[in-house]
Amino acid sequence: MIAIALAATGCATAVLVSRPAASPPPPSCPQRWGGDAPGGWVPGSSGLDGADRSLVPGRPVSAMICAYPGDNTRPGGERLSGSRSLTDGAAAMAHDLDYLPAAEKAQPGPCTLMGGAMTNYLVRFVYDDGKVLWLGTAEEVNSCVTTTNGTVSSSSYVGPDITAAYRTGTWRPVRPADPCQGRFTGRRGQNERMVPEEPVSVLACGQPNRPDTPPVRREHDARAAQGLARALNSLETRPGDNTCQQTSNPGGKPFTLLFHYPDGPDATVTVVPGCSPTVNNGLLQADADAPVRELIRAVSPHAR
Repeated sequence: MIAIALAATGCATAVLVSRPAASPPPPSCPQRWGGDAPGGWVPGSSGLDGADRSLVPGRPVSAMICAYPGDNTRPGGERLSGSRSLTDGAAAMAHDLDYLPAAEKAQPGPCTLMGGAMTNYLVRFVYDDGKVLWLGTAEEVNSCVTTTNGTVSSSSYVGPDITAAYRTGTWRPVRPADPCQGRFTGRRGQNERMVPEEPVSVLACGQPNRPDTPPVRREHDARAAQGLARALNSLETRPGDNTCQQTSNPGGKPFTLLFHYPDGPDATVTVVPGCSPTVNNGLLQADADAPVRELIRAVSPHAR
């Protein structure tokens, strides 16, 4: 059988999150990056309630971003180049980051191996009771980054958004004009089930028919989205490694399901018919049984 690598919800390196020391975190930016990879390091864990379930729980009152530029061919020990306190949007930044899927360890996955620029970031969130939470992440040429608060981690890639906030002093993530061509971050809860909560619609995105055309797509309403979510959640899942093995059964073209919600990011599920496992949300994967395969064929953007 042939191993096939999947790019479900962004790339992730097999980074082991550095376990923080027991000493309290410094009050300002550390002078050097203490990790040895893009993201995946903080100077101290917070002990904040909810930090074992979410990257940035609650509503911080301020955020400061520390930048450590370097090169991904020689990672580790980057010097602090500067810091910026957000003039607006600390709570909004926490709200958006809180929606990212997080677990005790970020799931490794395949990624390209281009050498190039990398900037590690620490974000220091302060709450109204004086408690501090550090978040470590990075912008990297391969988009292969681990984001962590020292307790839980995510492979969702938010590097460009952090860079934009560092440059402007405000948190205003750029939303893609075409959701089928955006960066897929996934959604909180996808480490526990394939599709969390109650989606209000689902968009199926497939590869373009020609290089000069946009991705093919089909959108389905809340009834279809919730029925498909229930079916996917009924499957027996296992931790995902973003690969699959080609089977002898014929299958259609791969595509991505974007489950929409009233608030927060989409939950993304990659479907590869004729492959085992068939479905993968970046954290969990599963083989589709016959009823789910029928649903998949019905919602596929390639269906005729």
